[in-house]
Amino acid sequence: MAGILDLLNSDLGKQIISGVAGSTGTDSGKAGNVLTMALPVLMKAMERNTATPEGAQGLQNALENKHDGSILDNLGGFFGGGVDDAVKQDGAGILKHVLGAKQSGVEQIIGQKSGLDAGAVGNILKVAAPILMGVLGKQKREQNITDSNGIGGLLGGLLGGASNSGPVTTEQSFLEKILDADGDGSVIDDVAGMFLGGAEKKSGGLGGMLGGLFGK
Repeated sequence: MAGILDLLNSDLGKQIISGVAGSTGTDSGKAGNVLTMALPVLMKAMERNTATPEGAQGLQNALENKHDGSILDNLGGFFGGGVDDAVKQDGAGILKHVLGAKQSGVEQIIGQKSGLDAGAVGNILKVAAPILMGVLGKQKREQNITDSNGIGGLLGGLLGGASNSGPVTTEQSFLEKILDADGDGSVIDDVAGMFLGGAEKKSGGLGGMLGGLFGK
């Protein structure tokens, strides 16, 4: 299975980046950088949420009932004339559910690395979150995943096998560290201080790792 970063490099991914940039008034390059950083982090947070039966069933229900992948069938229409407020409200709800109290910290960190303010990052993610759910819904449908037990595997596959055994890539290591910076299992803990407050010694060079991944 192709990973989420492979998707962003595909023709569909370029259409998504261009559409998100246009609908939020953002430079395409910066929008692409935000999505490259944010989408794997969101998916990794979702993967952690699905570690409980309740979390897995909740995502399964969302993909069954609302985010079935049809959003990807007409992205031109989705972006044409501007993304409506209902979509942005849906995206805001997704972000709140997935990241919770850590959302503002995530947006601040990604903003620092992408050269945008946190509000601009938040606007990008509100538009991108329903599209990401659509990607998951389409993969779920294509792989014929009919119960919550397969949801974690679907996310792991799109993350490039981060949940599977084998060599740990730089991207996987980055994801693990940004999602559990102080090792206690909480999503995004202490990460803002690591980027913005010079606690890089605690992170094992996470800032340098990000620089290598995203050209900053």
